[in-house]
Amino acid sequence: MSGRLYGVGLGPGDPELVTVKGARLIGAADVVAFHAARHGRSVARALAEPYLRAGQVEELLVYPVTTEGTDHPGGYQGAIDEFYEAAAARLAAHLDAGRDVVVLAEGDPFFYGSYMHMHKRLAHRYPTEVVPGVTSVSGAAAVLGRPLVERDEVLTVLPGTLPADELAEWLATTDSAAVMKLGRTFGQVREAFEAAGVLDRALYVERATTDRQRTLPLADVDPETVPYFSLALLPSPLTGPGNLPEAEESAPQAGEVVVVGLGPGARGWTTPEAADAVAAADDLVGYGPYLDRVPANPRQVRHPSDNRVEAERAAHALELARSGRRVAVVSSGDPGVFAMAAAVLEVAARPEHAGVPVRVLPGLTAAQAVASRVGAPLGHDFAVVSLSDVLKPLDVVLDRLRAAAAADLVIAVYNPRSKARPDQLGKARETLLEVRDPETVVVVGRDVGGPEERVTVTTLGEFDPETVDMRCLVIVGSSQTRVTPSGQVYTSRRYPG
Repeated sequence: MSGRLYGVGLGPGDPELVTVKGARLIGAADVVAFHAARHGRSVARALAEPYLRAGQVEELLVYPVTTEGTDHPGGYQGAIDEFYEAAAARLAAHLDAGRDVVVLAEGDPFFYGSYMHMHKRLAHRYPTEVVPGVTSVSGAAAVLGRPLVERDEVLTVLPGTLPADELAEWLATTDSAAVMKLGRTFGQVREAFEAAGVLDRALYVERATTDRQRTLPLADVDPETVPYFSLALLPSPLTGPGNLPEAEESAPQAGEVVVVGLGPGARGWTTPEAADAVAAADDLVGYGPYLDRVPANPRQVRHPSDNRVEAERAAHALELARSGRRVAVVSSGDPGVFAMAAAVLEVAARPEHAGVPVRVLPGLTAAQAVASRVGAPLGHDFAVVSLSDVLKPLDVVLDRLRAAAAADLVIAVYNPRSKARPDQLGKARETLLEVRDPETVVVVGRDVGGPEERVTVTTLGEFDPETVDMRCLVIVGSSQTRVTPSGQVYTSRRYPG
């Protein structure tokens, strides 16, 4: 006998608005499935967490894309359809094995819900039940204290993805309306309300019923602050002002510096925390090529600089923050690994910058990225060394390499070779060969996560420093680093006694 498929609505955001039936089914299910963007954080799972139990199988369904941009041959729709087919097949395997599956959906499963795509593919094959949930429209009306419709009024629900002129036409001919799917569509939605002549009575609700909810007149909303989980509401004209708070004078903004690591290359390697900090900043400070990796935002001021003026860059960021600006200092990789965090904190310790808050947000560093491409060469103790002698003598660099090699540590070599330092990597190789066997495994990663990615596995004896530049990272294995028949590299967690 097959399992049963349930589509369970979770309501607009408050976990207490999950229905009694929905909570019961979530707790009883063998398998709980939920969708998420590529960052992996699921709003649906967070809402259902109070009702989950130990031992349940969780199926995370990660969208391959969330905007129209994709390299898929079938375009955005092709990528999404392929994803839904694969997700449905994963759930079908559980249902075929007799497991009951609950698919979580924010709001109501059949109201712009992701569940419906599983329903269309599976409901004709398995016993299915849909449990309705409170919609975000109902939640927003409740938060505002404004009825949506009275007597014989007409309510129209519209997606913000419609063209502005079409939205305006609908808004001009209805009594009440809710416009969903805001975020990047907000500009055209506001334009439509204005063109329809109803902007003055339109309201905005963000993350309704949660502890992060925000309400204000639609005309007063800053487009740069609008998340996807928000909507525009045109309530019934027959009632009063409701619960909308009066505008308050904003307190002076407190400045701060956040030092952010973008990761080594691919945008998917930037953490959600780092992306949020960059998006919230007023000013972006950093080495020019790193700033180029941040999407343009006309609200923000960019301050690019050369790679050798770290102290000046840090001082500039701190001065901006002292004037009340929110400043993101951008690094590649992790800001605390041969990057801007130490430079900012060193300058921040000066008396003139006392009281300026500085936060450091971690990022995926190049050693981790390169290691992941070949397997697990950093599986045991390892050292991280920069070959740059700009801030320390070359003799110190070579002594540290010699010591790390003698200790039989895996060594990740940053800043291996530049036009100004063409010979130092060769000297480093010679130093390592004083201690290490020529058959020691070496991994060279270039532009990992970027469009010119190339990863090479060789040996210390065969390694050619001339093939390396500043876009590379070199990992020198220990005596316990091995290459498998399939070409993967690992360093055993066990060490011979």
